Amino acid sequence: MQLFSDTSFFILAGILSIPAIIMGLKEVSIRFYGFGVTLIFLWLAMGHNLRALIWLAGFTFGEYAVIRIYLPLREKYGRNKHIYHIFLALSILPVAANKVLTAVGNPYHMFAFLGISYMSFKVIQIVIEIYDDVIHEVRPFDYFYLLWFFPTVMSGPIDRSRRFNADLEKVPARSEYIEMLGSGLSRILQGLVYKKVIGTGFYQLMQWFGLKAGFSHALIYMYCYGFYLFFDFAGYSSMAIGLSKIFGINTPENFNKPFISKDIKEFWDRWHITLSHWFRDFIFSRVTMGLIRKRFTRNKLVIATIAFIINMGIMGCWHGLTIYYILYGLYHGILLSLTEIYQKKSKFYKKHKKDRWFCFLEWLITFHLVMFGFFLFSGRFTQLLLR
Repeated sequence: MQLFSDTSFFILAGILSIPAIIMGLKEVSIRFYGFGVTLIFLWLAMGHNLRALIWLAGFTFGEYAVIRIYLPLREKYGRNKHIYHIFLALSILPVAANKVLTAVGNPYHMFAFLGISYMSFKVIQIVIEIYDDVIHEVRPFDYFYLLWFFPTVMSGPIDRSRRFNADLEKVPARSEYIEMLGSGLSRILQGLVYKKVIGTGFYQLMQWFGLKAGFSHALIYMYCYGFYLFFDFAGYSSMAIGLSKIFGINTPENFNKPFISKDIKEFWDRWHITLSHWFRDFIFSRVTMGLIRKRFTRNKLVIATIAFIINMGIMGCWHGLTIYYILYGLYHGILLSLTEIYQKKSKFYKKHKKDRWFCFLEWLITFHLVMFGFFLFSGRFTQLLLR
């Protein structure tokens, strides 16, 4: 069973949502029932694949052991960077191994299970925030539910442990749950239209007109792929958010009209928000602070440029160790760096940044730069180059 794709998923999700709705209307906690439903969908989504389930269990319990061992060490030794780096590396190791093995065909089927990338983000966040002295306790139920929560396990949105746990602890009043339910059903319907109708339409146009030889067909592919990617992924995210609400969880937003962005920085504040904000908080800001502390340079623009390229380069590698994903990450790292330099240094920008004609021009340039980035991401660009 494919989550948010197969008809069987929607039928079963609808049936299993009924008890959750009744519990929500009666102001009864849904957390334990939701966890049971999550286990059902994990089993079905894995296709009864025993090997994948064993790797999933090994990953989940292994990462929990990393967290449980690090917690008392953090309390005993404080902000010891050597200990922290060891446990951070251990939390990153499974997803790094998954990316490397996937690049070589993964002959041993190691870490080849649904959702490892998105679960890893949550584990890494917990380890980092233990080091930051923000998290002092990780309860087993909360941890497993956070990682396995079925609406978001496959492709996000990426929730943060403290925010998720706050929702678990809270039992909304009837009136609040009715509002969540109405919003959730609306988001599911919106997601279905985005993914199944509009996204499918752009995908068919891409297949019919974009795969032929020639520059014009490459352009058709580029723009159709960009819109397909948005409506498919935004549609999935909307359905995940909607279904989460039915089970009492206010999963964060993932998209906010990204195609109206006036520059690349604004785009990454609107596109795949939970991913871009995760990278901003846990990679970009820490690289920046590290370079400042080490007095690498006093030039803040140089520091920002290095941090942007490292940040987006890692994001590209996270998508996969292929040339087109790495190029996509570096491309956006360079664009973000150039945008930062231009906005900080250009007198022309500072003079005209509020003018309507200039805002329109910014939007137009940004839109096409974003679409070319999606062209890189699709792999079609490198495929055409290598012909």
